[in-house]
Amino acid sequence: MSLNTKFDELLDFPCQLNFKVIGNTDPQLEDNIVAVAQKHVPGDYAPSSRKSSKGTYNSVSIKIKVQDKDQIEGLYVAFGAIPGVIRVL
Repeated sequence: MSLNTKFDELLDFPCQLNFKVIGNTDPQLEDNIVAVAQKHVPGDYAPSSRKSSKGTYNSVSIKIKVQDKDQIEGLYVAFGAIPGVIRVL
């Protein structure tokens, strides 16, 4: 599946990308994000989390070394499929 992005024109691969996943407050959100990252790009990850001012949402940032456009698109789709995820940036 192709998302028809222009990552291949804008980035030099391999490169380090910071993904930000915003979701409902869930203690498992960070673990689920790391599990998805491990499935697509095995490695050691140290994500950072931040709660919204009202505590309704969490944003999790994770840096991943990607190899190509398809890998980026796959990660966007996989992160978006995690239950409770609202947006992937």
